[in-house]
Amino acid sequence: MANAPSAGLVAADPRVLALAAQVAESREQDIPLLLLKLKGILSSASLGSEESKKIKQDIYSYDLTQYCMLVLRQDHFQLHGGWATAAQLAEILSHCCVGLEVKEDPEEFHKKFLPSAIDNLLVLGRRLQARFIQAIKDEEKQDFLRWFQTVTDAICWLLGGHIQLTACVLQSDHFLQLLITDDVETAILMMSVLHNLLKVNSSALLQVDEETLHSVLDELVYKLSSTTNPAIGNAATKLLLVVAKFCKQLVKLLTTRYKGLKGLLSKQWTGKGFDRDLSQLLDLLYLEQSNGKGEMQRQHQAACVIQAMWRGFQTRKRLKKLPQAVTTLQRSFRAKREQELQHLKKQKEDEALKLQMQLQRQRSMRLFHERQLALLKIIHASQVDKYMEEMERKSALTIQRFWRGYRARRNFHQQRQSVKEYKAAVVIQRAVCKFLEKRRRMRSLSSWKDPKGLTDEQRLALQQKVDDYIKLHPASQMSEERSKELHMQAQEKLAQFLLRSRLDQRAAQRRETLLAQVNTDVELLMNAPGLAETTEKDLDVFMSRSVPVATKARQSHNTMLKYTRWPWWKKLGDEFMEDDVIPDDDLNAELGTLFIGGRKSC
Repeated sequence: MANAPSAGLVAADPRVLALAAQVAESREQDIPLLLLKLKGILSSASLGSEESKKIKQDIYSYDLTQYCMLVLRQDHFQLHGGWATAAQLAEILSHCCVGLEVKEDPEEFHKKFLPSAIDNLLVLGRRLQARFIQAIKDEEKQDFLRWFQTVTDAICWLLGGHIQLTACVLQSDHFLQLLITDDVETAILMMSVLHNLLKVNSSALLQVDEETLHSVLDELVYKLSSTTNPAIGNAATKLLLVVAKFCKQLVKLLTTRYKGLKGLLSKQWTGKGFDRDLSQLLDLLYLEQSNGKGEMQRQHQAACVIQAMWRGFQTRKRLKKLPQAVTTLQRSFRAKREQELQHLKKQKEDEALKLQMQLQRQRSMRLFHERQLALLKIIHASQVDKYMEEMERKSALTIQRFWRGYRARRNFHQQRQSVKEYKAAVVIQRAVCKFLEKRRRMRSLSSWKDPKGLTDEQRLALQQKVDDYIKLHPASQMSEERSKELHMQAQEKLAQFLLRSRLDQRAAQRRETLLAQVNTDVELLMNAPGLAETTEKDLDVFMSRSVPVATKARQSHNTMLKYTRWPWWKKLGDEFMEDDVIPDDDLNAELGTLFIGGRKSC
């Protein structure tokens, strides 16, 4: 339980005390139904009486109003009775706050409790409005509309009891969201709430900021311009009339911010059943416009004088610059005319060149046909077919040559972008490899730390260990002559080993060369034709020393071409190698089956 009445005061109402005890001992889901009993307790006393004030004071003292606010914040699907219970609790909370005189800490009640209560009621109204718009069945829509009207009545009742909350309501985003709706029923109810609010506190619109005031007025004017429903038009007209009657500043704002409002009201809403309110609003707007005409005329005359002075100054300034402007205009005109003449001259030259090329092509074709006819006259009749076949073959070769050249140029242009991307990828990979190598080097350097210094005690202990080890393992004494002798023996053995290894290496190379030569000869003999079919060309294969060398060079060249066609990821580790160097492993893989060609010269 919360704030119980202090000793020495009048005893609390037993019904409120019993209800507070039940709420404190009940489960959370049973609290909403228990709080509905407050409606009967409040209705038992006449409104405004001392008994009623005493009951409301006891309800607030035992934090039953706080329980109502907590229930309104919960998910209403889990309440017993759902939205109906929430609407009744909103009505109970509003009646509990109106007429309540808090004696202990009234500042907290007026500055924290009441703004929180009105905010909860607005949030509940938004939820009911959304449910009403989403409902499909008529019965369900009527239920949500009735509950929404209950909540709006509770808001109006609370604002009537606490006038200072009007500015808080107008500045609330929830109130603006409730007002900005296209639904007719809820929009009429919200405009009635705004009408009651302005009746209670007509100065509320001047207490809010300019953005909020413009938002409210924009919504009212929008409803007048976007609908033809008389109920919406009547409610919006009454609201604008209340606003215009209250303050002349707002009438001026309506005439300046909404210039077509008078025409809209007179054309669209005349004869819709609320002509009295409409005529009063139009009279106020026209009166403000007529009062502002004198000021507007003076401002118009002053603007005309300023414009005349400025135009005279600009004219005199232009007259001073007129000779220079004429010179500039003439220069630009002559330059443009010269440019057009150059363009026409170039166009004529291009046409003449085109015509000349066409005539030259026709002349060449005519000469070609004349030479062909002259040759046909000279050639014997039996050789004409052969000559025509030769000409057709040459023509076909020419066509093929031009077509292959065109295709090669086209493929080159198509592959240029891929080659550029490949080179870019190689550059990026090289840069990344350098960066990673630099990072690894820096990481290896940064991981090294200076050894920690030894204390005097550690240094003495370490020295003692060294002395003990030297005593246990004394070094053998060796003379300088013995050391020199051992050094000379080691040098002689090293020289003998290097000489032997060099001789063995040369012998191995000699064996590999002879073996490759034998294999090459065997292969040539196996592939050689028979003696009856032997020609001088086959004989040159065995007599020439350069054919095996050429064979090996051709195979090496094919291997090099295959290596250059590899994708970039196979050559990822070769960015920093020379361009003409191929890895030994790759060459061994490709050249493993090749023989060292040639004979003794190989």
